Amino acid sequence: MKERESLLERRARLIGERAPLFYDEPVHIVRGEGVWLFDADGKRYLDCYNNVAHVGHCHPQVVDAIARQSATLNTHTRYLHEGILDYAERLTATFDKSLSSLTLTCTGSEANDIALRMARLCTGGMGIICTDNTYHGNTATVDELSTLFNEGKPRSPHVRAIPFPETYRPLRDLEGEALADVYADEVRKAIDSFRQAGIRLAGMLFCPIFANEGLPTVPPGFLKKAVNLVHEAGGLFIADEVQAGFGRTGTMWGHQISGIVPDIVTLGKPMGNGYPVAGLVTRVDLLARFRQEIEYFNTFGGNPVACAAASAVLDVMEKEQLMDNARTVGDYIRVGLGKLARRHARIGDIRGQGLWVGVELVRDRQSREPAPEETKQIMNRMKDRGVIMGRIGRYDNVLKMRPPMPFSRDNADLLLGTLDEVFGSP
Repeated sequence: MKERESLLERRARLIGERAPLFYDEPVHIVRGEGVWLFDADGKRYLDCYNNVAHVGHCHPQVVDAIARQSATLNTHTRYLHEGILDYAERLTATFDKSLSSLTLTCTGSEANDIALRMARLCTGGMGIICTDNTYHGNTATVDELSTLFNEGKPRSPHVRAIPFPETYRPLRDLEGEALADVYADEVRKAIDSFRQAGIRLAGMLFCPIFANEGLPTVPPGFLKKAVNLVHEAGGLFIADEVQAGFGRTGTMWGHQISGIVPDIVTLGKPMGNGYPVAGLVTRVDLLARFRQEIEYFNTFGGNPVACAAASAVLDVMEKEQLMDNARTVGDYIRVGLGKLARRHARIGDIRGQGLWVGVELVRDRQSREPAPEETKQIMNRMKDRGVIMGRIGRYDNVLKMRPPMPFSRDNADLLLGTLDEVFGSP
């Protein structure tokens, strides 16, 4: 206890009192292995949260790849090097054939920043559409879209935020295609608003599974309708795959679920299993125009060690069949949660794809009144019992689970059993 208090005091003094921490009583994590985290006292936690350690904490194959390349060469990308080219060929082969060019950065924020610059340059427009409960990074430009921390409002006259699409609390009492049309009409209104203000549309930036919005179940056909409207107005669609990508949804990329092909795809968190590597994949013509007009380079983005780490992640995903595992174990978890919902009335909605799972908690199923305080309590009680998870959504009432990809059925049983205990406790 004294050690933790000392760490908290030092942290507040050195990096700021409001630097965010999880949980009412923060945990002091010192080691990770596979799907497990360990604190300073040796207590083990089942990690149901950290998608950065995509193929498992400290995966030996990724660690070895980083160590070997670090012992050979690590420098910037303005020399010739096979590593970045081999990785680019391998990664772009997982996308639609039109998406065959790669630019590497260090963070997802940088990737989204470059994507916005590219869209604005190539269209000649400035207007960007996002949702009213989103986050795409923390550069000055990208922060203009971070409505999650600004009561749903964008921070720039060049951004329009529309209601995020969902079926649990829909804009109108409609279903299916009719509801998709209602949300698509919000995109049309945003485009009209730009036109009336004399602002040309540059594009639309969405996470294809709307992760920060609470992982809602999206009306079928909405994304296709929205993207078509943006294209008709001369804009580009940017898919933020920082959280959805690399097989987590049971498909390699989240946008593939909706059958759409973005113009630009941004990548991040899980790409290097903790080593800082991110980037964007786009069409040849868009990247060529961007390169022609802007002298972009990044000292560390795509360096040889970053590419070795990223390549090792793809190796492990393939070897351990982790995308298949995401589908089967994710479905197993949602079936188990459905059984829990029969016993625990606070479970209002269960959602997600693959190993991305959301559980919306309510105080009353009929009124669907959000239960944010109860969600916070459950998250803290789960931590006390050795299971790490988070919370998201407009009302902070969606339990957020996105564990490392090797998460097994045995791990799922521990998760579900602990949730059952916590829901049943006073």
